[in-house]
Amino acid sequence: MRGRLGSPRGTERLDADTGGGRHGSEGGEGGRTLLPAGLRAPSATRGNALHAGAWWLWALGLATAASRTTNPLLLGLIVAVAGYVVSARRTDAPWARAFGFFLALGAVVVVLRVLFAVLLGSTVGGTHVLFTLPEVPLPEWMQGVRLGGRVLAEGVLFSFYDGLRLATLLICLGAANALADPARLLKSLPGALYEAGVAVVVAMTFAPRLIGDVVRMRAARRLRGRPDRGVRSVAGVALPVLEGALERSVALAAAMDARGYGRSARVPARVRRTTAALTLGGLLGVCAGSYGLLAAEGGVLGLPVLAVGAAAAAAGLRLGGRRAVRTRYRPDRWGLRAWLVAASGAAVAAVYVVAAAADPAGLSPPTVPLTAPSFPLVPAVAALLGLVPAVVAPVPPGVGRGPAPADPPARAAEG
Repeated sequence: MRGRLGSPRGTERLDADTGGGRHGSEGGEGGRTLLPAGLRAPSATRGNALHAGAWWLWALGLATAASRTTNPLLLGLIVAVAGYVVSARRTDAPWARAFGFFLALGAVVVVLRVLFAVLLGSTVGGTHVLFTLPEVPLPEWMQGVRLGGRVLAEGVLFSFYDGLRLATLLICLGAANALADPARLLKSLPGALYEAGVAVVVAMTFAPRLIGDVVRMRAARRLRGRPDRGVRSVAGVALPVLEGALERSVALAAAMDARGYGRSARVPARVRRTTAALTLGGLLGVCAGSYGLLAAEGGVLGLPVLAVGAAAAAAGLRLGGRRAVRTRYRPDRWGLRAWLVAASGAAVAAVYVVAAAADPAGLSPPTVPLTAPSFPLVPAVAALLGLVPAVVAPVPPGVGRGPAPADPPARAAEG
């Protein structure tokens, strides 16, 4: 059966990575593209979906670039790049709607940052007074803090730049939330984090199922002519929903126990201690290195510390995976397209880190004296590298091509 219907495993891997076959030969909406045949974006299927970790690495690269600049023109360009990729590769799943929430959250952050600067003042001096608010006298022990007084244009502009940078960071993370399937991301966790990943998946699916039960119970009450709103209907809806949740929890516990959840292999004490030391030390190094990359003063040591911490954490997680007695069913492959998506975000971050050291005035325009921000050409062109996922990532169903093709018979038989 395998020889007649399917293809060899190596051919399946090539098709999943390069979008080979009938669907990979199609380009954009018109079916034509200037990209090589191996890099044209295929229609997304279960077998060629982009690895969720690639989306997060791409988004973190854009966020790192945004952290190195306060230029509103460059920050707006990064937001536009993230928004275009989300609109081009977002699915219709519920978690894919998170990008709009992060856009609204970013706008709130900017407004609050400017409002605090107007009400509480700013440490940035200046000579351009916009208006004067009534100043509230404060006790001596609150020296350095003021309420009201003169509102300077320099301080408001500095607060706007700073708030826009934070908003851009949030929007980049929102793009990762909208593009990366959380279930597939947790599925790709290393064996040492398997139990924590299962617990997170169960917690993520609890609330949607509970809401679905409430909707069904209310619909059933309407069909029976009973009220489905108000305090009187709460008991009639809550009791069946609670009973169903308890039954599902018992069934889930039995299924997890039958599949060996919580059981681990025995490893020597020396290996356990080494694993704990590498994992904790590596995570601390990742945190310190990430802070160094995001902070303006620690860019020189941030990357080496981050690399050493990531290597130590990876070694610790690999050793910890020996305790996990499980197999991985149809793991997501990290193919050529995942490398291109992750590399595009890393390239944007690298260019901005170098440009921040070479041209600090271009990436962080001064507000004292008031000057119009410039438009550095090299960082602007580098930000456009973030559009690579909109070209090479598989196209979800309903985005420019209609429904996704069905899985081949061999893969359907495997499922």
